[in-house]
Amino acid sequence: MAMDLLQAGVDRAVISLWLGNESVETTQIYLEATLAMKEAALAKISPYSGKSPRFRPDDNLLEFLNSL
Repeated sequence: MAMDLLQAGVDRAVISLWLGNESVETTQIYLEATLAMKEAALAKISPYSGKSPRFRPDDNLLEFLNSL
């Protein structure tokens, strides 16, 4: 029931109140992500290219670090 309510857009705090739980954290036990929810989340991100650009600090940062 809790998962159906979550998928219908009902706020977790409201679900917690309806179920009579003491806190929202208690309700979290019942709210496991479905496969469809996981697929929707993955569809929102871009694939990882496998290489991140190397961080290059600017002169101000290097000057600050050298002053420490």
